[in-house]
Amino acid sequence: MFSGAHVILYSRDSEADRAFVKDVLGFAHVDAGRGWLIFKLPPTEIAVHPTGDQPKAEFYLMCDDLKRTLARLTERGVEVSQQPSDQGWGVLAAVRMPSGSELPLYEPKHPVAHNLSP
Repeated sequence: MFSGAHVILYSRDSEADRAFVKDVLGFAHVDAGRGWLIFKLPPTEIAVHPTGDQPKAEFYLMCDDLKRTLARLTERGVEVSQQPSDQGWGVLAAVRMPSGSELPLYEPKHPVAHNLSP
């Protein structure tokens, strides 16, 4: 029924952020024309959580070893904008993209679904 998920990151400096995703994060991509690059993401999963606040969506890049990932990104000149924080169910951090936007990173401490068979 579904063939994948499509995530859009809106950016104030899309050219710089595209270069960051391509060159620094190293994601493979296709050129969709008009300067649009669409990147292949690692396996994904979706979670639905209750909230008493306004409903929203969040996006995180999951890491097997957040500390090692942050070290590699720092070596490439990436700013860590949010230091790792243990939430009990996982460790969260964020890096700064060239546009100034934060890109959240996440090391789960719970079972994950992205490696399940359909």
